[in-house]
Amino acid sequence: MLIGISPLISPELLVVLYRMGHGDEIVLADAHFPGETYGKRVLRADGLKIPNLLDAVLPLFALDTYVESPLIMMGAVSGDQLDPAVEASYRQAIDKHWPGTPPIQRIDRFDFYDRTKQAFAVVMTGETAKYGNIILKKGVTPTAGK
Repeated sequence: MLIGISPLISPELLVVLYRMGHGDEIVLADAHFPGETYGKRVLRADGLKIPNLLDAVLPLFALDTYVESPLIMMGAVSGDQLDPAVEASYRQAIDKHWPGTPPIQRIDRFDFYDRTKQAFAVVMTGETAKYGNIILKKGVTPTAGK
C-alpha cells in the first residue's frame, strides 16, 4: 500500500492511470459489460462498485476541460428506463473531486461500444447497476505551482 493512494487502486490500475495521456479515455464498466470483446486493455476490479472506484481514482486523475463533457454514459435502449440514482451516485464522487464538471453525456449503446474500442483501458468492476458503465476522458494533469 501507498500513503495517499486508495487501497481500491490496484497496482495494475495505478500503472494504467499513470500511463494515460491527456485525451485518453478509460471505461469503468459494470459486471455485465463485454469488456473483453471491446477493450484492448482490460483490468479487473471485481467486487468494487463504480462510485467507490470513482472516489479512489478522481483524486489522481484530472478530467478533460477542453471537451463538452469528459464523462460519457450509455443511454437507455428503447423500452428501458435509466435509474437516476446511478448517475446521482457517480456525480457525488465526481463533484467531490472535480466540482463544476459538465453534465454526463449519454450516447447510444453501440456508439458506447465503438468508443470503448478506442479507449486506453477498460476496468471491469463488480457494479451491478443497469447502464452503470462510464467513460472518463483524462485531462492535463496539474503541476505544482501552476
